[in-house]
Amino acid sequence: MTAVEPGAASAPAAAPAGEGPAGEDSVGEDSGAADARTGVRNGGDLVVETLEALGAKTVFGIPGQHALGLFDAMGRGNLKFVSSRVENNSAFAADGYSRATGEVGVLFLSTGPGALTSLAGLQEAYATGVPMVVVASQIPLEGLGARRKGMLHQLDDQKASAANVTKSQRLIQHASGIPSAIQDAWTEAISSPQGPVWLEIPQNVLLDPIVVPPVEDALAEAADNPPRVELVREAVKWLSTAERPAIIAGGGTRRGRAEKSLLSIAEKLRAPVICTPGGNGAFPWNHELSLQSWIEDRHMTDVLEDADVLVVIGSSLGEVTSNYFTFEPRGRIIQIDAEPRVLESNRPGLGIRADAGQALAALDASLVVPADARPDWHGISPEDLVRESLLKVRERLESQDLAKELKFMADIREAVPADMQTFWDMTISAYWGWSCWDAREGQFHSAQGAGGLGYGFPAAIGGAVGLETVGKSAASARVLAVSGDGSAMYSIAELATAKQHNVPVTWLIVDDGGYGILREYMVGAFGKATATELARPDFVKLAESFGVPATRVAPENVGDALKAGFAADGPNVVVVETLLQMFAPTHLDN
Repeated sequence: MTAVEPGAASAPAAAPAGEGPAGEDSVGEDSGAADARTGVRNGGDLVVETLEALGAKTVFGIPGQHALGLFDAMGRGNLKFVSSRVENNSAFAADGYSRATGEVGVLFLSTGPGALTSLAGLQEAYATGVPMVVVASQIPLEGLGARRKGMLHQLDDQKASAANVTKSQRLIQHASGIPSAIQDAWTEAISSPQGPVWLEIPQNVLLDPIVVPPVEDALAEAADNPPRVELVREAVKWLSTAERPAIIAGGGTRRGRAEKSLLSIAEKLRAPVICTPGGNGAFPWNHELSLQSWIEDRHMTDVLEDADVLVVIGSSLGEVTSNYFTFEPRGRIIQIDAEPRVLESNRPGLGIRADAGQALAALDASLVVPADARPDWHGISPEDLVRESLLKVRERLESQDLAKELKFMADIREAVPADMQTFWDMTISAYWGWSCWDAREGQFHSAQGAGGLGYGFPAAIGGAVGLETVGKSAASARVLAVSGDGSAMYSIAELATAKQHNVPVTWLIVDDGGYGILREYMVGAFGKATATELARPDFVKLAESFGVPATRVAPENVGDALKAGFAADGPNVVVVETLLQMFAPTHLDN
Protein backbone atom coordinates (compact mmCIF):
# COMPACT_ATOMS: atom_id res chain seq x y z
CA MET A 1 0.00 0.00 0.00
CA THR A 2 1.41 3.39 -0.98
CA ALA A 3 1.88 5.60 2.06
CA VAL A 4 0.03 8.93 1.91
CA GLU A 5 1.21 11.84 4.02
CA PRO A 6 -1.40 14.52 4.66
CA GLY A 7 -0.63 17.62 2.63
CA ALA A 8 2.30 16.01 0.82
CA ALA A 9 2.53 14.84 -2.77
CA SER A 10 2.37 11.07 -2.82
CA ALA A 11 2.62 10.44 -6.55
CA PRO A 12 5.75 8.61 -7.63
CA ALA A 13 8.34 10.73 -9.36
CA ALA A 14 7.48 10.84 -13.03
CA ALA A 15 9.79 10.23 -15.94
CA PRO A 16 9.88 12.87 -18.67
CA ALA A 17 6.73 12.97 -20.76
CA GLY A 18 6.62 10.07 -23.19
CA GLU A 19 9.53 8.24 -21.58
CA GLY A 20 9.85 5.31 -19.23
CA PRO A 21 12.99 4.33 -17.28
CA ALA A 22 16.27 4.98 -19.06
CA GLY A 23 14.44 7.08 -21.63
CA GLU A 24 12.50 4.17 -23.10
CA ASP A 25 9.37 5.22 -24.96
CA SER A 26 6.32 4.10 -22.94
CA VAL A 27 3.54 5.93 -24.80
CA GLY A 28 1.20 3.74 -26.82
CA GLU A 29 1.67 0.57 -24.77
CA ASP A 30 -1.31 -1.63 -24.06
CA SER A 31 -3.80 0.24 -21.88
CA GLY A 32 -3.60 -2.50 -19.24
CA ALA A 33 0.17 -2.26 -18.89
CA ALA A 34 1.56 -1.93 -15.39
CA ASP A 35 3.58 1.09 -14.27
CA ALA A 36 7.05 0.47 -15.71
CA ARG A 37 8.67 1.74 -12.50
CA THR A 38 6.67 -0.21 -9.94
CA GLY A 39 5.35 -3.19 -11.91
CA VAL A 40 1.81 -2.64 -10.57
CA ARG A 41 -1.34 -1.01 -11.84
CA ASN A 42 -3.39 1.54 -9.91
CA GLY A 43 -6.69 3.42 -9.90
CA GLY A 44 -5.45 5.86 -12.50
CA ASP A 45 -5.01 2.98 -14.93
CA LEU A 46 -8.61 1.94 -14.35
CA VAL A 47 -9.82 5.45 -15.21
CA VAL A 48 -7.88 5.54 -18.46
CA GLU A 49 -8.76 1.97 -19.44
CA THR A 50 -12.48 2.54 -18.84
CA LEU A 51 -12.57 5.78 -20.79
CA GLU A 52 -10.79 4.16 -23.71
CA ALA A 53 -13.18 1.19 -23.60
CA LEU A 54 -16.10 3.65 -23.80
CA GLY A 55 -14.63 5.28 -26.88
CA ALA A 56 -12.91 8.35 -25.46
CA LYS A 57 -9.99 9.57 -27.54
CA THR A 58 -9.16 13.00 -26.14
CA VAL A 59 -9.00 14.49 -22.65
CA PHE A 60 -8.82 18.17 -21.70
CA GLY A 61 -7.55 19.57 -18.44
CA ILE A 62 -4.58 20.68 -16.35
CA PRO A 63 -2.43 18.46 -14.09
CA GLY A 64 -2.46 18.94 -10.33
CA GLN A 65 -0.86 17.35 -7.29
CA HIS A 66 -3.73 15.05 -6.32
CA ALA A 67 -4.48 14.22 -9.96
CA LEU A 68 -0.99 13.10 -10.96
CA GLY A 69 -2.09 9.45 -10.90
CA LEU A 70 -4.52 10.23 -13.74
CA PHE A 71 -1.88 11.87 -15.85
CA ASP A 72 0.76 9.25 -15.17
CA ALA A 73 -1.72 6.55 -16.26
CA MET A 74 -2.41 8.42 -19.51
CA GLY A 75 1.23 7.88 -20.40
CA ARG A 76 0.51 4.14 -20.50
CA GLY A 77 -2.63 4.50 -22.59
CA ASN A 78 -3.78 5.95 -25.89
CA LEU A 79 -5.74 9.02 -24.84
CA LYS A 80 -4.64 12.29 -26.37
CA PHE A 81 -4.27 15.05 -23.80
CA VAL A 82 -4.81 18.73 -24.54
CA SER A 83 -3.52 20.90 -21.72
CA SER A 84 -5.22 24.27 -21.39
CA ARG A 85 -3.83 27.10 -19.29
CA VAL A 86 -6.94 27.75 -17.17
CA GLU A 87 -9.39 25.08 -15.98
CA ASN A 88 -12.42 27.11 -17.03
CA ASN A 89 -11.06 27.07 -20.56
CA SER A 90 -10.47 23.32 -20.30
CA ALA A 91 -14.19 22.94 -19.59
CA PHE A 92 -15.06 25.16 -22.55
CA ALA A 93 -12.71 23.12 -24.76
CA ALA A 94 -14.31 19.80 -23.73
CA ASP A 95 -17.69 21.43 -24.40
CA GLY A 96 -16.59 22.54 -27.88
CA TYR A 97 -15.17 19.09 -28.60
CA SER A 98 -18.52 17.52 -27.81
CA ARG A 99 -20.58 20.03 -29.77
CA ALA A 100 -18.38 19.75 -32.86
CA THR A 101 -18.22 15.94 -32.92
CA GLY A 102 -21.34 14.73 -31.10
CA GLU A 103 -19.07 12.68 -28.82
CA VAL A 104 -18.67 12.93 -25.04
CA GLY A 105 -16.20 15.56 -23.85
CA VAL A 106 -13.82 14.37 -21.13
CA LEU A 107 -12.27 16.69 -18.57
CA PHE A 108 -9.60 15.96 -15.93
CA LEU A 109 -9.38 18.38 -12.99
CA SER A 110 -7.18 18.75 -9.97
CA THR A 111 -8.54 19.24 -6.47
CA GLY A 112 -9.83 22.46 -4.91
CA PRO A 113 -8.86 25.57 -6.89
CA GLY A 114 -8.56 23.62 -10.15
CA ALA A 115 -11.97 22.01 -9.72
CA LEU A 116 -13.62 25.27 -8.67
CA THR A 117 -12.11 27.23 -11.55
CA SER A 118 -13.88 24.95 -14.02
CA LEU A 119 -17.38 25.65 -12.74
CA ALA A 120 -18.31 28.59 -14.99
CA GLY A 121 -17.39 26.53 -18.04
CA LEU A 122 -19.45 23.62 -16.73
CA GLN A 123 -22.41 25.94 -16.21
CA GLU A 124 -22.46 26.59 -19.96
CA ALA A 125 -22.35 22.86 -20.73
CA TYR A 126 -25.09 22.15 -18.18
CA ALA A 127 -27.35 24.95 -19.43
CA THR A 128 -26.89 23.93 -23.06
CA GLY A 129 -27.09 20.16 -22.55
CA VAL A 130 -23.59 19.18 -23.60
CA PRO A 131 -22.57 15.60 -22.62
CA MET A 132 -19.33 15.54 -20.63
CA VAL A 133 -17.63 13.27 -18.09
CA VAL A 134 -15.66 15.26 -15.55
CA VAL A 135 -13.08 13.42 -13.44
CA ALA A 136 -11.77 15.52 -10.56
CA SER A 137 -9.17 14.38 -8.07
CA GLN A 138 -9.68 14.63 -4.31
CA ILE A 139 -7.53 14.80 -1.22
CA PRO A 140 -6.70 11.40 0.33
CA LEU A 141 -9.63 9.52 1.84
CA GLU A 142 -8.50 10.16 5.39
CA GLY A 143 -8.93 13.91 4.89
CA LEU A 144 -12.51 13.83 3.62
CA GLY A 145 -15.49 14.87 5.66
CA ALA A 146 -14.70 18.50 6.51
CA ARG A 147 -12.35 17.46 9.31
CA ARG A 148 -10.04 20.32 8.39
CA LYS A 149 -6.75 18.45 8.46
CA GLY A 150 -5.13 21.30 6.63
CA MET A 151 -4.45 19.32 3.49
CA LEU A 152 -3.55 21.27 0.39
CA HIS A 153 -6.64 22.16 -1.72
CA GLN A 154 -9.03 20.80 0.93
CA LEU A 155 -12.73 21.71 0.65
CA ASP A 156 -15.53 20.82 3.01
CA ASP A 157 -17.45 19.10 0.21
CA GLN A 158 -15.93 19.54 -3.22
CA LYS A 159 -18.66 17.80 -5.19
CA ALA A 160 -21.29 20.01 -3.55
CA SER A 161 -19.68 22.93 -5.36
CA ALA A 162 -20.48 21.25 -8.67
CA ALA A 163 -24.10 20.49 -7.80
CA ASN A 164 -25.48 23.57 -9.61
CA VAL A 165 -23.63 22.94 -12.86
CA THR A 166 -23.65 19.15 -13.39
CA LYS A 167 -26.34 16.50 -13.70
CA SER A 168 -24.98 14.46 -10.81
CA GLN A 169 -21.91 14.12 -8.59
CA ARG A 170 -20.25 10.97 -7.27
CA LEU A 171 -17.31 10.29 -4.95
CA ILE A 172 -15.49 7.03 -5.71
CA GLN A 173 -13.87 5.66 -2.56
CA HIS A 174 -12.52 2.33 -3.81
CA ALA A 175 -10.64 1.46 -6.99
CA SER A 176 -12.95 -1.46 -7.75
CA GLY A 177 -15.80 1.01 -8.20
CA ILE A 178 -14.03 3.12 -10.83
CA PRO A 179 -15.05 1.25 -14.03
CA SER A 180 -18.73 1.00 -13.12
CA ALA A 181 -18.90 4.60 -11.92
CA ILE A 182 -17.37 5.96 -15.13
CA GLN A 183 -19.60 3.76 -17.25
CA ASP A 184 -22.66 4.99 -15.35
CA ALA A 185 -21.50 8.61 -15.65
CA TRP A 186 -21.05 8.22 -19.41
CA THR A 187 -24.55 6.72 -19.69
CA GLU A 188 -26.04 9.60 -17.74
CA ALA A 189 -24.14 12.21 -19.75
CA ILE A 190 -25.51 10.97 -23.09
CA SER A 191 -29.07 10.36 -21.84
CA SER A 192 -31.47 13.21 -22.54
CA PRO A 193 -31.45 15.77 -21.13
CA GLN A 194 -27.74 15.47 -21.81
CA GLY A 195 -25.14 17.25 -19.71
CA PRO A 196 -21.92 17.05 -17.71
CA VAL A 197 -21.55 14.45 -14.95
CA TRP A 198 -19.05 14.89 -12.09
CA LEU A 199 -16.86 12.15 -10.62
CA GLU A 200 -14.15 12.64 -8.04
CA ILE A 201 -11.49 10.21 -6.94
CA PRO A 202 -9.17 10.63 -3.90
CA GLN A 203 -5.44 10.81 -4.49
CA ASN A 204 -4.65 7.53 -2.79
CA VAL A 205 -7.41 5.67 -4.69
CA LEU A 206 -5.72 6.80 -7.90
CA LEU A 207 -2.24 5.81 -6.72
CA ASP A 208 -2.59 2.69 -4.58
CA PRO A 209 -1.84 -0.72 -6.19
CA ILE A 210 -4.92 -2.67 -7.27
CA VAL A 211 -5.92 -6.27 -7.91
CA VAL A 212 -8.67 -5.30 -10.37
CA PRO A 213 -7.85 -6.73 -13.82
CA PRO A 214 -7.48 -4.46 -16.85
CA VAL A 215 -10.77 -3.13 -18.26
CA GLU A 216 -11.53 -4.93 -21.52
CA ASP A 217 -14.94 -3.57 -22.40
CA ALA A 218 -17.47 -1.03 -21.22
CA LEU A 219 -20.91 -0.26 -22.53
CA ALA A 220 -22.90 2.95 -22.17
CA GLU A 221 -26.18 3.42 -24.00
CA ALA A 222 -28.42 6.44 -23.70
CA ALA A 223 -31.56 5.82 -21.69
CA ASP A 224 -34.72 5.81 -23.76
CA ASN A 225 -36.82 8.98 -23.40
CA PRO A 226 -39.87 8.59 -25.67
CA PRO A 227 -43.07 10.66 -25.49
CA ARG A 228 -46.16 9.21 -23.84
CA VAL A 229 -48.67 7.86 -26.36
CA GLU A 230 -51.66 9.84 -25.10
CA LEU A 231 -49.70 13.09 -25.29
CA VAL A 232 -48.68 12.44 -28.88
CA ARG A 233 -52.29 11.64 -29.71
CA GLU A 234 -53.49 14.89 -28.14
CA ALA A 235 -50.81 16.94 -29.88
CA VAL A 236 -51.73 15.40 -33.25
CA LYS A 237 -55.38 16.27 -32.62
CA TRP A 238 -54.48 19.91 -31.99
CA LEU A 239 -52.19 20.17 -34.98
CA SER A 240 -54.43 18.41 -37.50
CA THR A 241 -57.14 21.02 -36.93
CA ALA A 242 -54.91 24.07 -36.54
CA GLU A 243 -55.42 27.00 -38.92
CA ARG A 244 -52.32 28.94 -37.94
CA PRO A 245 -49.71 26.50 -36.61
CA ALA A 246 -46.18 27.77 -35.95
CA ILE A 247 -43.02 26.23 -34.54
CA ILE A 248 -40.20 27.45 -32.31
CA ALA A 249 -37.10 25.24 -32.65
CA GLY A 250 -34.82 25.51 -29.64
CA GLY A 251 -31.48 23.96 -28.81
CA GLY A 252 -33.06 20.65 -27.88
CA THR A 253 -34.00 20.19 -31.53
CA ARG A 254 -30.33 20.05 -32.47
CA ARG A 255 -29.30 17.98 -29.45
CA GLY A 256 -32.03 15.46 -30.28
CA ARG A 257 -31.00 15.38 -33.96
CA ALA A 258 -34.60 16.15 -34.82
CA GLU A 259 -33.97 18.28 -37.91
CA LYS A 260 -35.38 15.78 -40.43
CA SER A 261 -38.61 15.26 -38.49
CA LEU A 262 -38.94 19.00 -37.90
CA LEU A 263 -38.74 19.69 -41.63
CA SER A 264 -41.31 17.00 -42.40
CA ILE A 265 -43.79 18.27 -39.79
CA ALA A 266 -43.37 21.89 -40.86
CA GLU A 267 -44.01 21.03 -44.49
CA LYS A 268 -47.04 18.88 -43.64
CA LEU A 269 -48.56 21.71 -41.61
CA ARG A 270 -47.12 24.53 -43.73
CA ALA A 271 -46.12 25.98 -40.39
CA PRO A 272 -43.67 28.91 -40.13
CA VAL A 273 -40.56 27.93 -38.15
CA ILE A 274 -38.29 30.22 -36.15
CA CYS A 275 -35.05 29.06 -34.50
CA THR A 276 -33.77 30.29 -31.15
CA PRO A 277 -30.05 31.07 -30.78
CA GLY A 278 -29.49 27.53 -29.50
CA GLY A 279 -31.61 26.09 -32.29
CA ASN A 280 -29.84 28.02 -35.04
CA GLY A 281 -29.38 25.62 -37.94
CA ALA A 282 -32.19 23.25 -36.96
CA PHE A 283 -34.28 24.40 -39.93
CA PRO A 284 -33.09 25.42 -43.42
CA TRP A 285 -32.40 29.16 -43.36
CA ASN A 286 -33.83 29.94 -46.80
CA HIS A 287 -36.80 27.59 -46.70
CA GLU A 288 -40.07 29.28 -47.68
CA LEU A 289 -41.40 28.58 -44.16
CA SER A 290 -38.29 29.81 -42.34
CA LEU A 291 -38.58 32.87 -40.13
CA GLN A 292 -34.85 32.33 -39.62
CA SER A 293 -33.67 33.40 -36.14
CA TRP A 294 -35.01 36.93 -35.68
CA ILE A 295 -36.50 35.89 -32.36
CA GLU A 296 -35.87 39.29 -30.72
CA ASP A 297 -37.84 41.26 -33.30
CA ARG A 298 -41.40 42.35 -32.52
CA HIS A 299 -42.56 41.46 -36.02
CA MET A 300 -41.71 37.85 -35.29
CA THR A 301 -43.21 38.03 -31.82
CA ASP A 302 -46.46 39.20 -33.44
CA VAL A 303 -46.52 36.17 -35.73
CA LEU A 304 -45.90 33.72 -32.90
CA GLU A 305 -48.52 35.35 -30.68
CA ASP A 306 -51.09 34.93 -33.46
CA ALA A 307 -50.53 31.18 -33.89
CA ASP A 308 -53.52 29.14 -32.79
CA VAL A 309 -51.20 26.18 -32.03
CA LEU A 310 -47.55 26.84 -31.23
CA VAL A 311 -45.11 23.93 -31.03
CA VAL A 312 -42.09 24.74 -28.83
CA ILE A 313 -39.25 22.22 -29.11
CA GLY A 314 -36.30 22.14 -26.73
CA SER A 315 -36.84 25.63 -25.33
CA SER A 316 -38.15 27.01 -22.04
CA LEU A 317 -39.58 30.09 -23.79
CA GLY A 318 -37.07 31.98 -21.69
CA GLU A 319 -35.78 35.51 -21.76
CA VAL A 320 -34.45 35.77 -25.31
CA THR A 321 -36.95 33.41 -26.94
CA SER A 322 -39.88 35.31 -25.44
CA ASN A 323 -38.44 38.64 -26.62
CA TYR A 324 -37.60 39.44 -23.01
CA PHE A 325 -40.88 38.14 -21.60
CA THR A 326 -43.07 40.38 -23.76
CA PHE A 327 -44.41 37.36 -25.67
CA GLU A 328 -48.14 36.89 -24.97
CA PRO A 329 -49.39 33.92 -27.01
CA ARG A 330 -53.12 33.78 -27.70
CA GLY A 331 -53.24 30.19 -28.91
CA ARG A 332 -52.48 26.80 -27.40
CA ILE A 333 -48.92 25.67 -26.77
CA ILE A 334 -47.38 22.22 -27.23
CA GLN A 335 -44.05 22.18 -25.42
CA ILE A 336 -41.56 19.35 -25.94
CA ASP A 337 -38.47 19.06 -23.77
CA ALA A 338 -36.32 16.30 -22.30
CA GLU A 339 -35.99 18.24 -19.04
CA PRO A 340 -39.29 18.03 -17.10
CA ARG A 341 -38.48 21.14 -15.05
CA VAL A 342 -38.63 23.21 -18.24
CA LEU A 343 -42.18 22.20 -19.16
CA GLU A 344 -44.67 25.02 -18.51
CA SER A 345 -41.98 26.95 -16.66
CA ASN A 346 -43.00 30.14 -18.45
CA ARG A 347 -46.27 29.34 -20.21
CA PRO A 348 -49.05 26.78 -19.63
CA GLY A 349 -49.48 24.21 -22.35
CA LEU A 350 -49.42 20.56 -23.30
CA GLY A 351 -46.06 19.52 -21.87
CA ILE A 352 -44.41 16.48 -23.42
CA ARG A 353 -41.36 15.22 -21.54
CA ALA A 354 -39.28 13.47 -24.17
CA ASP A 355 -36.16 13.58 -26.23
CA ALA A 356 -36.84 15.99 -29.10
CA GLY A 357 -35.76 13.50 -31.74
CA GLN A 358 -38.02 10.76 -30.42
CA ALA A 359 -40.94 13.12 -29.85
CA LEU A 360 -40.85 14.71 -33.30
CA ALA A 361 -40.41 11.33 -34.96
CA ALA A 362 -43.53 10.08 -33.14
CA LEU A 363 -45.49 13.21 -34.07
CA ASP A 364 -44.39 12.98 -37.69
CA ALA A 365 -45.38 9.32 -37.92
CA SER A 366 -48.85 10.00 -36.51
CA LEU A 367 -49.62 13.37 -38.08
CA VAL A 368 -51.93 13.19 -41.07
CA VAL A 369 -53.12 16.56 -42.26
CA PRO A 370 -56.49 16.50 -44.07
CA ALA A 371 -56.12 16.97 -47.82
CA ASP A 372 -58.46 19.97 -47.80
CA ALA A 373 -56.63 21.69 -44.92
CA ARG A 374 -55.50 25.19 -45.83
CA PRO A 375 -53.57 27.24 -43.28
CA ASP A 376 -55.10 30.71 -43.11
CA TRP A 377 -53.23 33.60 -41.55
CA HIS A 378 -56.08 36.09 -41.88
CA GLY A 379 -56.34 35.78 -45.61
CA ILE A 380 -52.68 35.19 -46.53
CA SER A 381 -50.70 32.02 -46.92
CA PRO A 382 -48.00 31.03 -44.43
CA GLU A 383 -45.38 31.36 -47.15
CA ASP A 384 -46.46 34.94 -47.87
CA LEU A 385 -46.58 35.65 -44.13
CA VAL A 386 -42.97 34.50 -43.78
CA ARG A 387 -41.88 36.58 -46.75
CA GLU A 388 -43.64 39.69 -45.47
CA SER A 389 -42.35 39.26 -41.91
CA LEU A 390 -38.74 38.93 -43.04
CA LEU A 391 -39.18 42.00 -45.24
CA LYS A 392 -40.50 43.97 -42.25
CA VAL A 393 -37.46 42.95 -40.21
CA ARG A 394 -35.14 44.00 -43.02
CA GLU A 395 -36.92 47.35 -43.38
CA ARG A 396 -36.68 47.97 -39.65
CA LEU A 397 -32.94 47.29 -39.70
CA GLU A 398 -32.40 49.47 -42.75
CA SER A 399 -34.26 52.32 -41.08
CA GLN A 400 -31.53 52.40 -38.41
CA ASP A 401 -27.92 53.47 -38.89
CA LEU A 402 -26.62 49.91 -39.20
CA ALA A 403 -25.05 49.73 -42.64
CA LYS A 404 -21.61 49.00 -41.17
CA GLU A 405 -22.91 46.21 -38.95
CA LEU A 406 -24.97 44.58 -41.69
CA LYS A 407 -22.00 44.61 -44.07
CA PHE A 408 -19.60 43.38 -41.38
CA MET A 409 -21.73 40.33 -40.60
CA ALA A 410 -22.39 39.68 -44.28
CA ASP A 411 -18.66 39.84 -45.06
CA ILE A 412 -17.90 37.31 -42.33
CA ARG A 413 -20.65 35.01 -43.59
CA GLU A 414 -19.36 35.27 -47.17
CA ALA A 415 -15.80 34.46 -46.08
CA VAL A 416 -16.65 31.45 -43.91
CA PRO A 417 -16.91 28.16 -45.86
CA ALA A 418 -20.42 26.75 -45.91
CA ASP A 419 -19.51 23.70 -43.81
CA MET A 420 -17.29 25.45 -41.25
CA GLN A 421 -18.28 25.36 -37.60
CA THR A 422 -18.21 28.66 -35.74
CA PHE A 423 -17.89 29.44 -32.02
CA TRP A 424 -19.12 32.78 -30.68
CA ASP A 425 -18.35 34.48 -27.40
CA MET A 426 -20.70 36.84 -25.57
CA THR A 427 -20.00 39.88 -27.72
CA ILE A 428 -21.94 42.23 -29.98
CA SER A 429 -20.98 40.22 -33.07
CA ALA A 430 -22.46 37.11 -31.45
CA TYR A 431 -25.64 38.94 -30.51
CA TRP A 432 -26.00 39.80 -34.17
CA GLY A 433 -25.13 36.19 -35.02
CA TRP A 434 -27.95 34.89 -32.85
CA SER A 435 -30.40 36.58 -35.20
CA CYS A 436 -28.73 36.84 -38.60
CA TRP A 437 -26.28 33.93 -38.94
CA ASP A 438 -27.11 31.34 -41.57
CA ALA A 439 -25.23 28.23 -40.39
CA ARG A 440 -25.59 26.59 -43.84
CA GLU A 441 -23.95 23.15 -43.68
CA GLY A 442 -21.85 24.08 -40.66
CA GLN A 443 -22.87 24.53 -37.05
CA PHE A 444 -23.34 27.68 -34.99
CA HIS A 445 -22.18 27.43 -31.36
CA SER A 446 -22.44 30.19 -28.79
CA ALA A 447 -22.37 30.73 -25.05
CA GLN A 448 -26.04 31.68 -24.89
CA GLY A 449 -26.87 28.86 -22.46
CA ALA A 450 -25.27 30.43 -19.38
CA GLY A 451 -23.99 33.62 -20.99
CA GLY A 452 -20.49 33.63 -19.51
CA LEU A 453 -17.54 35.38 -21.10
CA GLY A 454 -14.54 33.59 -22.56
CA TYR A 455 -16.29 30.71 -24.33
CA GLY A 456 -15.48 31.31 -27.99
CA PHE A 457 -11.76 30.65 -28.38
CA PRO A 458 -11.23 27.67 -26.02
CA ALA A 459 -14.44 26.03 -27.29
CA ALA A 460 -13.18 26.49 -30.84
CA ILE A 461 -9.86 24.87 -29.88
CA GLY A 462 -11.77 21.87 -28.53
CA GLY A 463 -13.97 21.79 -31.61
CA ALA A 464 -11.02 21.79 -34.02
CA VAL A 465 -9.18 19.14 -31.98
CA GLY A 466 -12.34 17.04 -32.04
CA LEU A 467 -12.82 17.32 -35.77
CA GLU A 468 -9.22 16.23 -36.34
CA THR A 469 -9.71 13.38 -33.87
CA VAL A 470 -12.66 12.00 -35.83
CA GLY A 471 -10.64 12.02 -39.03
CA LYS A 472 -10.96 15.46 -40.59
CA SER A 473 -7.90 16.92 -42.24
CA ALA A 474 -6.45 20.07 -40.71
CA ALA A 475 -7.97 22.13 -43.50
CA SER A 476 -11.48 20.71 -43.11
CA ALA A 477 -11.22 20.73 -39.30
CA ARG A 478 -10.56 24.48 -39.18
CA VAL A 479 -13.07 26.46 -37.17
CA LEU A 480 -13.75 30.14 -36.50
CA ALA A 481 -13.87 31.72 -33.05
CA VAL A 482 -15.35 35.21 -32.58
CA SER A 483 -14.70 37.30 -29.46
CA GLY A 484 -14.72 40.90 -28.31
CA ASP A 485 -11.65 42.40 -26.67
CA GLY A 486 -13.20 41.97 -23.23
CA SER A 487 -14.10 38.32 -23.69
CA ALA A 488 -10.80 37.65 -25.48
CA MET A 489 -8.87 38.51 -22.32
CA TYR A 490 -10.67 35.71 -20.48
CA SER A 491 -9.04 33.16 -22.77
CA ILE A 492 -5.95 34.88 -24.10
CA ALA A 493 -3.67 32.33 -22.41
CA GLU A 494 -5.09 29.65 -24.68
CA LEU A 495 -3.02 31.05 -27.52
CA ALA A 496 -0.30 28.91 -25.94
CA THR A 497 -2.55 25.84 -26.15
CA ALA A 498 -3.44 26.52 -29.77
CA LYS A 499 0.23 26.96 -30.66
CA GLN A 500 1.44 23.94 -28.69
CA HIS A 501 -1.03 21.62 -30.43
CA ASN A 502 -0.99 23.48 -33.77
CA VAL A 503 -4.78 23.71 -33.69
CA PRO A 504 -6.45 24.84 -36.94
CA VAL A 505 -8.47 27.70 -35.46
CA THR A 506 -8.87 31.26 -36.73
CA TRP A 507 -9.71 33.74 -33.97
CA LEU A 508 -11.51 36.96 -34.90
CA ILE A 509 -11.20 39.57 -32.14
CA VAL A 510 -13.49 42.58 -32.55
CA ASP A 511 -11.81 45.24 -30.41
CA ASP A 512 -14.04 48.12 -29.32
CA GLY A 513 -12.07 49.09 -26.24
CA GLY A 514 -14.40 47.70 -23.59
CA TYR A 515 -17.42 45.62 -22.76
CA GLY A 516 -19.33 46.88 -25.78
CA ILE A 517 -22.74 45.40 -25.12
CA LEU A 518 -22.70 46.49 -21.47
CA ARG A 519 -21.63 49.97 -22.56
CA GLU A 520 -24.61 50.10 -24.89
CA TYR A 521 -27.01 48.79 -22.24
CA MET A 522 -25.84 51.34 -19.67
CA VAL A 523 -26.00 54.29 -22.05
CA GLY A 524 -29.51 53.25 -23.04
CA ALA A 525 -30.66 52.83 -19.44
CA PHE A 526 -28.75 55.56 -17.62
CA GLY A 527 -27.45 57.94 -20.27
CA LYS A 528 -23.82 57.03 -19.57
CA ALA A 529 -21.64 53.97 -19.10
CA THR A 530 -19.60 53.22 -15.98
CA ALA A 531 -16.75 50.70 -15.64
CA THR A 532 -17.14 49.37 -19.17
CA GLU A 533 -13.93 50.80 -20.67
CA LEU A 534 -10.88 48.55 -20.73
CA ALA A 535 -7.15 48.90 -21.13
CA ARG A 536 -6.11 46.08 -23.43
CA PRO A 537 -2.97 44.81 -25.10
CA ASP A 538 -1.89 45.04 -28.68
CA PHE A 539 -3.55 41.78 -29.66
CA VAL A 540 -1.44 41.39 -32.78
CA LYS A 541 1.87 41.68 -30.93
CA LEU A 542 0.58 39.53 -28.10
CA ALA A 543 -0.46 36.74 -30.48
CA GLU A 544 2.88 36.96 -32.26
CA SER A 545 4.68 36.64 -28.92
CA PHE A 546 3.05 33.21 -28.63
CA GLY A 547 4.27 32.38 -32.14
CA VAL A 548 0.75 32.74 -33.56
CA PRO A 549 0.45 34.78 -36.79
CA ALA A 550 -1.86 37.78 -36.46
CA THR A 551 -3.06 40.70 -38.53
CA ARG A 552 -5.01 43.89 -37.88
CA VAL A 553 -7.46 45.03 -40.56
CA ALA A 554 -10.15 47.63 -41.07
CA PRO A 555 -13.76 46.40 -40.81
CA GLU A 556 -14.24 46.52 -44.57
CA ASN A 557 -11.34 44.09 -45.04
CA VAL A 558 -12.42 41.47 -42.52
CA GLY A 559 -13.58 39.03 -45.21
CA ASP A 560 -10.28 38.94 -47.05
CA ALA A 561 -8.34 38.63 -43.80
CA LEU A 562 -10.47 35.68 -42.68
CA LYS A 563 -10.07 33.92 -46.02
CA ALA A 564 -6.29 34.24 -45.68
CA GLY A 565 -6.47 32.86 -42.14
CA PHE A 566 -8.59 29.92 -43.25
CA ALA A 567 -6.00 29.03 -45.89
CA ALA A 568 -3.10 29.04 -43.42
CA ASP A 569 -1.71 26.26 -41.23
CA GLY A 570 -2.27 26.13 -37.48
CA PRO A 571 -3.77 28.92 -35.38
CA ASN A 572 -4.01 32.55 -36.44
CA VAL A 573 -5.65 35.74 -35.25
CA VAL A 574 -7.50 38.54 -37.05
CA VAL A 575 -8.06 41.77 -35.11
CA VAL A 576 -10.60 44.38 -36.17
CA GLU A 577 -10.77 47.63 -34.23
CA THR A 578 -14.29 48.93 -34.62
CA LEU A 579 -17.33 49.92 -32.59
CA LEU A 580 -20.39 47.92 -33.57
CA GLN A 581 -23.92 48.83 -32.52
CA MET A 582 -26.82 46.52 -31.82
CA PHE A 583 -30.12 46.84 -33.62
CA ALA A 584 -32.69 48.68 -31.53
CA PRO A 585 -34.53 46.42 -29.09
CA THR A 586 -38.22 46.02 -29.82
CA HIS A 587 -39.33 44.65 -26.46
CA LEU A 588 -38.94 48.10 -24.86
CA ASP A 589 -41.55 49.53 -27.23
CA ASN A 590 -44.15 46.87 -26.57
